[in-house]
Amino acid sequence: MPTIHDVAKQAGVAPITVSRVINNSGYVSLKTRERVETAIAALQYVPNSLARSLRSKQTKTIALVLTDITNPFFTTMARGVEDIANKQGFNVIFCNTDESETKQNNYLTVLLQKQVDGILLVPARSHAEPIKLIQSQGVEVVILDRKVPDVQVDVVRCNSEKGAQQLIQYLIGLGHQRIAILTGPEGVSTAVDRVTGYRQALVEAGLEVNDAFICHGEFTQASGYEMARQVLSIVPQPTAIFAGNNFIALGALRALRDANLRVPEDMALVTFDDLPLTLVVDPFLTVVAQPSYEMGQQATELLLARLKGETFREHQELILSTKIIVRRSSGLPLDGRQE
Repeated sequence: MPTIHDVAKQAGVAPITVSRVINNSGYVSLKTRERVETAIAALQYVPNSLARSLRSKQTKTIALVLTDITNPFFTTMARGVEDIANKQGFNVIFCNTDESETKQNNYLTVLLQKQVDGILLVPARSHAEPIKLIQSQGVEVVILDRKVPDVQVDVVRCNSEKGAQQLIQYLIGLGHQRIAILTGPEGVSTAVDRVTGYRQALVEAGLEVNDAFICHGEFTQASGYEMARQVLSIVPQPTAIFAGNNFIALGALRALRDANLRVPEDMALVTFDDLPLTLVVDPFLTVVAQPSYEMGQQATELLLARLKGETFREHQELILSTKIIVRRSSGLPLDGRQE
């Protein structure tokens, strides 16, 4: 991990000058400030906001960086993280990025400045640079729910591609042939994998893949509503909608009701991710359920094992099993109940 002395040496100044630039205190000429800032960027130096004399070998603090803390999938995951961390004497800092890379990177900078011992990250996008930044500072990181190419890192996730494929196969088995998929951004691995599984199921069944039925948006209710309205304008309409997550499904359900379409009588609706029974009086949606609590637990156990030096040097990818839960929302096609 680069130090303030490394920055001073590269910039050709004294450490106190680097400190003045970082803290914006005391006089530093513009030319010298530019040299220091260039050295900081080149070395990827992250200032330590805690005095070294007050810092022990570990802060006993880890961070969980989520994309949407309001989504029950992630709140359940967070509970799994906190339960394991608490048992092992660690505190957890929770950060919410709203799927924004800017917010994510700002949080990561602050967390590194605070010298957290490790970071559990649900990436806003499938880019390697934020993970490489964390690793360059000597901080352990584990990726949850998603995958990131071109970087060696521990990952704990489910198989989105297989889960989507199985759910589409189930709909095809009911007789559906016009199936739309509403999913998240193209830069997020879970969104891409679910489209891949969707395509595979259709191709294997000998059905046409209609690109008009594939919608990328955000993993939000508002986006689910707009994407559902978009596919409902297609003639002929789909007979089934596969939502990329539970919030998209809730938005799609509202759009179907606004269009006076009944689920499942007029349109089947299935989704990735279940809603906790504590939030739903009458479970309705057919889902691919992911064990989000266990995902949080296992990722935290892996991170803490890394911090204790208990794991092998090779990075691990733990892929947890999903399961289909069939409920009332996945009905037969309306036209004669067979297409």
